[in-house]
Amino acid sequence: MTHTEESKSVYRFSEAPIWELQRTYYEEQGTKAWDNDAVPQYITNNPMIATAYAEMIFGFLQDRAHQGYTTDPVTILELGAGAGRLAFHILKKLCEIIDYAGISLPPFRYVMSDLPAKNISTWQQHPGLRPFVEQGVLDFALFDAVQDTELRLLQSKEVVRTGDLQQPLLIVANYFFDSIPQELLYVDEGKIFECQVSVQLPEDADDLTPSEVLERIVPEYHYRRAAEYEQATYPYHSVIELYQQKLEDSHILFPVVGLECLERLSRLSKEGYALLTADKGDHRLENWEFAEPPKLIHHGSFSLTANYHAIQHVLEQRGAHAQFTAHHYKNLNIGCILVVQTPMSYANTRLAYQRFIERFGPDDFFSMKEWVDQQFETMGLQQILAFWRLGGYDAELFIQSAERISELLQEGSDEEMLDIQRGIHLMWTGYYPLAQNYDLALDCGLLLYEMDMFEDALMFLERSLQANEEEPVMTVLYSLAICCYELGMEEAAGNYTRRALTLEPENEEAKELHDLLTR
Repeated sequence: MTHTEESKSVYRFSEAPIWELQRTYYEEQGTKAWDNDAVPQYITNNPMIATAYAEMIFGFLQDRAHQGYTTDPVTILELGAGAGRLAFHILKKLCEIIDYAGISLPPFRYVMSDLPAKNISTWQQHPGLRPFVEQGVLDFALFDAVQDTELRLLQSKEVVRTGDLQQPLLIVANYFFDSIPQELLYVDEGKIFECQVSVQLPEDADDLTPSEVLERIVPEYHYRRAAEYEQATYPYHSVIELYQQKLEDSHILFPVVGLECLERLSRLSKEGYALLTADKGDHRLENWEFAEPPKLIHHGSFSLTANYHAIQHVLEQRGAHAQFTAHHYKNLNIGCILVVQTPMSYANTRLAYQRFIERFGPDDFFSMKEWVDQQFETMGLQQILAFWRLGGYDAELFIQSAERISELLQEGSDEEMLDIQRGIHLMWTGYYPLAQNYDLALDCGLLLYEMDMFEDALMFLERSLQANEEEPVMTVLYSLAICCYELGMEEAAGNYTRRALTLEPENEEAKELHDLLTR
């Protein structure tokens, strides 16, 4: 079929060509989709949200232990794990909390899953994830949310089928429900219509990438009376009936695929499951009232708004307990839904949500970060350090503020210098580099060098040099020479000085150091 013919076809929203283009985009790009934020990832992949999730997972493990289930492992399945950064931060924090607590808990295994095989290959080779694989707490799986019914674990070679899990499954789903196929319904005067779509593809679509096609797509909507949704036999009749009663002139993104995915995953354990999820998603019914047809939010791929109201309503009808914040979210809505027997007995899980999401959570942090991003030039060291601590010593915050920190060193106290030094080391142990290959070691080394912390500076500058051995930088070589000189390593200082002079023979500082070393 030609693109011209295809563009005239009318599709159910969940079967429109946009979803196949989306799938192709991620399969072709792999983790490169998140390079330089082509697809936004920071908001759901930073240490702040990972800490909140780790605390809720820790609470869940405590609750299972209190109920007497300490032998069988708890499987944590991340759907659409993407670049892998969230998994890394969750595992790092969760292991720290468990080690610190020193209490009896059931073991766990974290399974990163996604559809593109390229992603899994990248995770398996990533040095930040390898230690968790070696500890036996991390595994990987290809998983198609639209149809798969089992988990095939690639490290252990285990296949998890219906009823295999003895503990409830714990599902992590960030930016997941907004990016998988959804139905589009229209509610008016108590009647349900299916909102179908025709897609006008660009004439040169064959010559464009999936991302370029998605960016230029113009959807047109068509309405079909859909009484089948109103029948008592429809699986999600209860929430549809509520929409008929409460909404007028409203377009509803309905997560049939998402709900079916949760249903398939629920069968893996007889004990139910818990869902930790974050998205641009509304759980309040009033936010769907008079909703316009959805716009495709393009960012390499595209995303829509997740219908958390439908997910919450359907699961609560089945006895689940759902937590979403009482206050309104701005960028990210985070939910914890316990689909288990006696969910109110999971007090530690629910309390962790109250402490780390409701009181002050990742959405609040991101709102502050957007403001702080514009304020670094006016902030003092104490304010920068405080926000860096709040953000879990995240590398992105350091990269943004390193120049300002350098400007403030002259007026900094000895205590602040020590806090910067400690923060750099904590940041480095929690750094998960993506493919764009930012030279974080260089920033660390030069800042430590400015603080006369030569031993630490030497370590980071050598890391930077090793990563850029084919294109050494004069500043790095000279700084290494000074570090070695100050540490009494005169032979190494001489070697670095000669290399520096090879790059810039007339550099006065390097010549002076060379003369000093050769006297």
